[in-house]
Amino acid sequence: MMREKARARLLELFTSVPVIPVITIEDAGAAVPLARALVAGGLRVVEITLRTGEAVAAARAIIANVPEAIVGIGTVLTPSDLEQAAGIGAGFAISPGMSHDLLDAAAAGELPFAPGVQTSSDLMSCLTRGFDLVKFFPAVPAGGIATLNALSGPFPSVRYCPTGGIGEANARDWLAHPKVVAVGGSWVAPVADIERSAWSVIEGRARLAAALQQGREAKAP
Repeated sequence: MMREKARARLLELFTSVPVIPVITIEDAGAAVPLARALVAGGLRVVEITLRTGEAVAAARAIIANVPEAIVGIGTVLTPSDLEQAAGIGAGFAISPGMSHDLLDAAAAGELPFAPGVQTSSDLMSCLTRGFDLVKFFPAVPAGGIATLNALSGPFPSVRYCPTGGIGEANARDWLAHPKVVAVGGSWVAPVADIERSAWSVIEGRARLAAALQQGREAKAP
């Protein structure tokens, strides 16, 4: 029952926005104005990647000061990363790949979690532990929509959040796929714009990305 609730919550979050900004942040002081810009543009669900020493502090700042935002922790590689994400009050966690240890830890916990996959073997490992909403990464280098089509045949119940090589030019193509619930990408809030505090520019990109939701039907299993 606990895992079913986490699964349902993850699906709810990922179908609520068409694009999940993937954020790499070098200065936690920028986290709150960044999150406010994204929320103002219509993107409430954000992924803070564990790629810098400031990531956890940035996530904590957003959780404490921007209650409208739903903060996910990305680049989760180990059970310890997952435990840390839950400990700071993250809304979900997401990984670029999967390991059996990580899947087992996520299956035993309450935090909504999307493991990363590339192959049918990855998907089989995820499905045996109850994970049927996954991150397809790196989406474009791993074969793009053609690979997603091939995987959809033997795994009809799986839904995807593709990330990697997706941007403003091709996001709509991915979102048109019946198995895609959202896409992830760094183009909405790139590092250079965060570093120069270009909040109005980021808000404008978020608004364009949020508009991709118009006309889409929620894709639930």
